[in-house]
Amino acid sequence: MLARRRALAIGAGLAISAIALSGCSGAGGGGGSAKEVTLTLATVNNPQMKDMEELKGTFEKQNPGIKVNFVQMEEGDLRAAVTADVASGAGQYDIVTVGAYEVPQWGALGWLKDLTPALESDASYDVKDILEPVRKAISVDGKQYAAPFYGESSILMYNKEMFAAAGLTISNNPTWQEVREYAKKLNTPDHAGICLRGKPGWGDLFAPLTTVVQTFGGAWYDENWKAQVNAPEFKEAVNFYVDTLKESGEADPVSNSFTECLNLLQTGKVAMWYDASVAASILEDPKTSAVAGKMGYVHAPTYKTKESGWLWSWNLAVPNTTKNSDAATTFVKWATSKEYQQLVGTTLGWTRVPPGARNSTYSIPEYKEAAKAFAPITLEVMNSVNPVQPGLNPQPWVGIQYVTIPEFQDVGNQVAQLVADAIAGRTTVDEALDKGQVIAQVAGDKQKK
Repeated sequence: MLARRRALAIGAGLAISAIALSGCSGAGGGGGSAKEVTLTLATVNNPQMKDMEELKGTFEKQNPGIKVNFVQMEEGDLRAAVTADVASGAGQYDIVTVGAYEVPQWGALGWLKDLTPALESDASYDVKDILEPVRKAISVDGKQYAAPFYGESSILMYNKEMFAAAGLTISNNPTWQEVREYAKKLNTPDHAGICLRGKPGWGDLFAPLTTVVQTFGGAWYDENWKAQVNAPEFKEAVNFYVDTLKESGEADPVSNSFTECLNLLQTGKVAMWYDASVAASILEDPKTSAVAGKMGYVHAPTYKTKESGWLWSWNLAVPNTTKNSDAATTFVKWATSKEYQQLVGTTLGWTRVPPGARNSTYSIPEYKEAAKAFAPITLEVMNSVNPVQPGLNPQPWVGIQYVTIPEFQDVGNQVAQLVADAIAGRTTVDEALDKGQVIAQVAGDKQKK
């Protein structure tokens, strides 16, 4: 473990130095006096975080002397700015929004405050109410380095009317082989049988595809960091994915990721879609979706494993460089508490409550009614996945649809481009993965030093 952490530290330093030197900027840090503190929070500019900013006045009234300044950015800009700031020790941000991919790496490197004592000592916070797989994904050696704001898994979403018209029924736990047959039968000139991401990118194509690889018995690396990209199980899974798209998938899949598949499903252009559970709340909005009330939701398809859903969370963390650690921790606890979820529901509406972080959310009567089409399956899947060992074999990192090493972003992007070329017919899967093996092994070798 210590050797792996030393390797991680070296790898992270090399990977981040270019970013840190690039001059990525953010808002000024929190300073403040003993009587008044201004916290600077860097966050992604998605709806849930905008809601948090809208409600921050409640926190400020409850905590006189603490003000919170939000700096909202696009996801790519956020990653660059926060990584540069935290890695360099610049200390511009008192609170940062980071994904499940970053937290265990940064925690092991000592960049983030260990929140465990603050969370566990406060009975009202009820840290054990946090979904256990989410808590594991943002912890290292039993220490929790962030608090989840919201989380998600992946599920299979399907049009119940199209299934009924084709005389098909589906179980709550389908296999990939069953789904492939459904897709063939549902594929018509009017709509595709299934939509799957094909756009190159580690967070695009390989978010769903990695879970397929895992349930087929494959993995990016073995326990000794030997790359497994061209191993038989990995190749079988990718061939299955590519063939399913060719048989019954949407047109031009290499141009499609989450947003494109969402649009196709909610306009009735595809019968099924395997992707993030957060999409369900959009599909069930009658103001924007033509399929609201017509959708069904089941567990991610499997083959050799019991579950195959992914796990992601956006989390609030406190960099060790902040001079306002106590005030920052107080805000993190407030924004990820049971009380905050009640505040969102009663103030902004129950469908806007951040999902996938706390078990108790799914016991709130108002939320259960507002999200009855998708809330139960979301909770069920998120509590079923295992980020420590999502596939058949042990892995030397914690994570499902990603590998928590700094190099994975580049590795994933390069291999995704190769697979996208295979989807488009410009190369074969075997050729793509043989090249990907070489790319992945270079990164794997860095973890051995």
